[in-house]
Amino acid sequence: MSGGTPAPRAELAALQIADAPEAWRALGFTVSEDGVVVLGGVELWLDAAGRGITGWTLRRITLHHDIDGLPTGTTTDPPPDTAGHPNGAMGLDHVVVTTPDFDRTSRALEDAGIALRRVQPDDAGAAPPGEAGRRAGGRPAGGGFRQGFRRMGPAILEVVEAPKMPAGPARFWGLVVIVADLVGLRARLAPHVGEIRDAVQPGRQIATLSPGAGLSPRVAFMDPE
Repeated sequence: MSGGTPAPRAELAALQIADAPEAWRALGFTVSEDGVVVLGGVELWLDAAGRGITGWTLRRITLHHDIDGLPTGTTTDPPPDTAGHPNGAMGLDHVVVTTPDFDRTSRALEDAGIALRRVQPDDAGAAPPGEAGRRAGGRPAGGGFRQGFRRMGPAILEVVEAPKMPAGPARFWGLVVIVADLVGLRARLAPHVGEIRDAVQPGRQIATLSPGAGLSPRVAFMDPE
């Protein structure tokens, strides 16, 4: 029988996103004066330099380097209080990372103490990735093959293999927001939310936010479990 205490599981604390706060506020998210959106214990820090999701901050982990090119910070701060949102957003279901080299990215995550807990092939012709099984809002460039998953506190990390994407590091690709009323949200944000379709998880549904809504990462909305 092995002794010792298991290492605490890494948690997603924050994502840095290169969008103006006004763009998220216009979609019904509550944005603080300093440009932060709180989604079920995860902070979205807006107004970062660049485009899309530009980095993440993790809790319960000790690191002094990025993870396979993913800019990574750490924090010991406790999760923030839950914030209410006019659009009914309740939390973050998962964040999607794409990589041209699934094995390399998996090893880098494992070396950082974030080993993927489940890996599955992506069936050719399957619906677009993002729903912890389908990708958030469309197939990444080059298509997807293997997909790996790991719960990180309040949200799931989904790693998608895209071998035809340009060589280089892993990249943040998009996120999926849980909302209380998916039908109502689609009506509120028309014409920027696409058709509601069945998610991979039984009994759940998902809809994609169009690029015309003005956000730089891919974003989709999903109903609660």
